[in-house]
This record gives sequence, structure tokens and C-alpha cells, in this order.
Amino acid sequence: MNLIDCKSALKRLDSGLPVIFQTDTLPAIGCLPRFSKIIYEFKNRDRNKPLILMGSEHKQLIDYVHESAKEDYENIAAKYWPGALTMVIPCSKRQSEILTSSDFTIGLRIPNSCTAQSLMKETGPLLTSSANISGSTGSITAEGIALDFPSVDILGPVPWEKGSGKASTIISWENNRNWRLIRQGEVLIKELN
Repeated sequence: MNLIDCKSALKRLDSGLPVIFQTDTLPAIGCLPRFSKIIYEFKNRDRNKPLILMGSEHKQLIDYVHESAKEDYENIAAKYWPGALTMVIPCSKRQSEILTSSDFTIGLRIPNSCTAQSLMKETGPLLTSSANISGSTGSITAEGIALDFPSVDILGPVPWEKGSGKASTIISWENNRNWRLIRQGEVLIKELN
């Protein structure tokens, strides 16, 4: 297992390599948005499955949100972030080059994790996925993940702060104040219609 600190993680990410880090839910594999193909390669992930853009605070992600959804984004973000909630929302045309979806939406999340937030304060937003080989459950410990991804550096220190081990709740913006549940996780959203 190759443990690295935040400074080394910045160098790896800048060079186009992914880094594995803990979040408040499951460990994540992340990369800078311009290198999104690397996540698909390491995970053997279907290219039709989009990645999630994580940030350290909701203002860091606001430029990725289309004008039509900004007010609803701000309202939900203020109530539920940081936390185990992913919002799928129309993407701003100015940021569409980072899209990994085919429908011009983007999944956004701010994890309630000091480790993840500290990393993304330095790197900016990261495109992420859970740190497992696609189709397998994977491990929730750094040691177990290192077996699946022996060539990917892991952000220390370990042991990591404890995550919930559950995936985030995912909601999708439909239109003005109208959200649809995609996946129920530990966060219950009152605003769902």
C-alpha cells in the first residue's frame, strides 16, 4: 500500500493519476476533471455510467450548475451539505467539457469528511466514484482497497476516519422545486415530490 500526504496527492492528480481517499460514506477514487478517462480504466467502469463531482464546499461547485437550477441547488445544498447527498442537476454550458453523462447533467456532492474536504480545498473539485472494481462490492478499508488498486496511491493517514459504509442518497432535479429520488441512502430528503 502506497500511502501519500496531501502534497503528494496534488502532484499525482496534476500528473493525471487518480488518488483514493476516504469520504463520509464509502472510500472514493478521484481525479481532476480533465483526466476523467483514468477512473473508467482503473475501475473497468462502463463509460455510460457518469462520475460524481465532489467539492469542499457548495460555492466551489456553483459554476457547474445551470442557471435554471441554481436557486433549488442553493436551497438543498444549504440544508443537506456537507453530507451523504448527491444532486444530479443540469450542467452549466460553460462547464460542459467535464461531463461524463450523455444528458448534460452532473452529479454534485460535498462529503462530510475532513480528509476529503481538505484535499479538495487544495485541488478544487474532483470527479469521483466509489473505490471498487465495477461490479464488485470492494473493501471499505485502505488495506483492502490497496489489494484491488495496487498501483493507485492512497491518501493517509490511516486508519481513516470512519465512513458510514453506505452509498449516498441521489436526487435528480426535474424542474422548479421538483426533485426525484434516484437512490435512497442514509439522508432523507423532505423536498421530494
